[in-house]
Amino acid sequence: MSDNDRQPETQRPAAQGPDPVQTLLLVLVVALVLGGTGYLCLAHPSLTAPIAAVGGVGAALAAAFGIAIHKR
Repeated sequence: MSDNDRQPETQRPAAQGPDPVQTLLLVLVVALVLGGTGYLCLAHPSLTAPIAAVGGVGAALAAAFGIAIHKR
């Protein structure tokens, strides 16, 4: 059997990790949102309950967003 008779081997695409710029921006946005939320809770205690309610919904959305990015 000569070299010309061999079937070409198919190569699997290389596994790629997340984009570093996208990850950096995501971490930056999360840090800024958490810092802003913490400041609002400390500066305006009457907003603590509404912010906690929004945070609960935001946590679910963040989890869904994380899963979507991971599956992509």
